[in-house]
Amino acid sequence: MKLLLRFPGGVRCEIVSARGALSRAGRWIRGLVPGASRAAVLSDAHTRPYARRLELSLRRAGISAASCRLPAGESHKTGATLSRLWEAFAERGLDRHSCVVIVGGGVLGDLGGFAAATYMRGIAAVQVPTTLLAQVDAAIGGKTAVNLRAGKNLAGTFTQPRGVLIDPDTLRTLAPRDYATGLAEVIKYGVIRDAALFEILERSASKLAARDPALLGSIVNRCVRIKGEVVRRDERESKLRMILNYGHTVGHALERASNYRLTHGEAVAVGMAAEARIARRLGIAGDAFVERQDALIRRLGLPLRAKLPASAHPRLAAALKLDKKARAGKLRFVLPSGPGLVRYPVAVDAKIIFEILPETLSH
Repeated sequence: MKLLLRFPGGVRCEIVSARGALSRAGRWIRGLVPGASRAAVLSDAHTRPYARRLELSLRRAGISAASCRLPAGESHKTGATLSRLWEAFAERGLDRHSCVVIVGGGVLGDLGGFAAATYMRGIAAVQVPTTLLAQVDAAIGGKTAVNLRAGKNLAGTFTQPRGVLIDPDTLRTLAPRDYATGLAEVIKYGVIRDAALFEILERSASKLAARDPALLGSIVNRCVRIKGEVVRRDERESKLRMILNYGHTVGHALERASNYRLTHGEAVAVGMAAEARIARRLGIAGDAFVERQDALIRRLGLPLRAKLPASAHPRLAAALKLDKKARAGKLRFVLPSGPGLVRYPVAVDAKIIFEILPETLSH
């Protein structure tokens, strides 16, 4: 699959999804960034084997490849790591004609994308997502960010990568928990935009859990097209792109309150369960939808409740109040009425939110 996204000002992002694409990446990147003679290849301990293959492909295409290995995990997505990355770019001789190739999941993509967007006031970036979460969501759309102590993704930019290269073969080696975390975003797409996808997930949950290659490849491509179309129509999240935040308002707060012991997908799954219940309380969704979504989340190995000690509840409340979508003291939600149907933005009183949250928390 090939998808070209065009944005104002002549900005383009090419997305390619194909099995075995990683081995052919060098020539493709040479075409995307024709003036580049040097690239920094970012990876962590989990993605280093893929990065080595990509570096070899770059060298065959005449691009000097310098390795930048970063620590894995959300706790390292900080300003301190960002600063070290800028220094590494300078030490490796990157200039305005160089590019940054990011091989990994959402954390690396956010951090590396932000570093590329701000080094020398912006150099080219190419995303090579190796997790399901990154392939269907995080690598597409140009959001880059680091976390602050106060909350997740509070410092960042909207900067499109030159390209996104998806090789579904990388999903075969994902740990079960990492694979499940990506399935939360897949469920999200079925709720916000694609009722047929939601029904496919219901019918094929066991095959998807088993990582059936044909099914998984088609679902990845379907999600990529949805995200690509939404981002193309609303790059800066003025309205339509807000739908991509379904489950994330509560989810991001849960991640922060748990000190990131919950994965992003686990937190989003619980967030979707909570936000569907808020929709039910407001008369937007009915019992039938809440029960269907709960059943699908369970079948795909994701939680409906987050284990959070009572001592962490003040952190949860503080994180919710700092949500980027809050206005005039009220949180704005994307709330579902059924598969493929959502209302947004819906301002919700804090009293309702904190009445619903205990239904999705456990000690």
